[in-house]
Amino acid sequence: MSPSTPATSPRARRLLLVTALCIATTVAAALASLLLGAAEIPPATVASILFGGAAEAEIETAGGSLEPEMARSIVLQLRLPRCLVGLLVGAALAVAGVLLQGLFRNALAAPGVVGTSAGGALGAVLALSFGLGLRSSYLVPLGAIAGAFASLVVVARIARHRGRTSITDLLLAGVALNAFLSALNSFVIARAWIDHEVARRINFWLMGGIADRDWSHVAIALPGCAAGIALAIAHARDLDLMLQGEDLARSLGVDGERLKNVLLLATALLVGSAVAVSGVVGFVGLVVPHVVRLAIGPSHRALVLLSAVAGAAFVLLSDLIARTAVSPGELQLGIVTAFVGAPFFVFLLIRERGRVETL
Repeated sequence: MSPSTPATSPRARRLLLVTALCIATTVAAALASLLLGAAEIPPATVASILFGGAAEAEIETAGGSLEPEMARSIVLQLRLPRCLVGLLVGAALAVAGVLLQGLFRNALAAPGVVGTSAGGALGAVLALSFGLGLRSSYLVPLGAIAGAFASLVVVARIARHRGRTSITDLLLAGVALNAFLSALNSFVIARAWIDHEVARRINFWLMGGIADRDWSHVAIALPGCAAGIALAIAHARDLDLMLQGEDLARSLGVDGERLKNVLLLATALLVGSAVAVSGVVGFVGLVVPHVVRLAIGPSHRALVLLSAVAGAAFVLLSDLIARTAVSPGELQLGIVTAFVGAPFFVFLLIRERGRVETL
């Protein structure tokens, strides 16, 4: 095989290296998520539990001994669902960021920046406030998906003028919509039909986190996340063509308006499903796609897949920091991601200064 063949090209080697790094980091973060916590359970015991066994003797921890059945319960009912929810939330938000940045053709577009997360949060808060979540656990993610889709459509309409998207209008519309939706959330929480305990839980949930998640949350997040990622992968080539120009894409058989609607729906599915189980976790959809794009280039099929893996790793690592930084207490996940993402957003904003204002 000649040195110039695609299999041995520098780009292919870089893609392989980045893929291996993302997968290794995600696996390591998942293992750490299962091992670390208030009760230190040995790796061999965790492996035995995961593969159908159980601890055969008491486990000595810093807080005393741990019964085998308690160790099994901690791993299977607390840590494993939390780990899976983190994987789903990270993958969903990162892929949503890829789609938004492709749709708006700008690296600053992200679910938290353009109001999509806030819209999803409002939809979920309304479902929780009126007790719809008690009727069916799937009404909360449906409310979040509807809110995310509506907010995304509003921002897209405001920012687009004469077929072009203004970066300034995009950011200003996102800021305004975030403020408006936050005010609506506060209004809903403050109303008399919400008791203090429900309001406290909603406020805590709005800060973002995956603590105390169980298998029901995995079941809630999985369908929307899977459907959204599948749609993103299926339309990755069309999105690549759209970035080359709508006229060229149309000549190659791409229906631009249909594609935009499908990708808006995919984004709403991803963000709504994530918000429904984790609350508002900011900056994942901003940081991860941008870093992955710098590493492997703009091809959306690879970008979607690797952003999903890297997003999962980012959320799990952030959750590990949240669990251990103030032990025995715990930070909210959204606080940790904001510490990383806010400076990165400022960096991107400065980097974009001086570029063309409209795309």
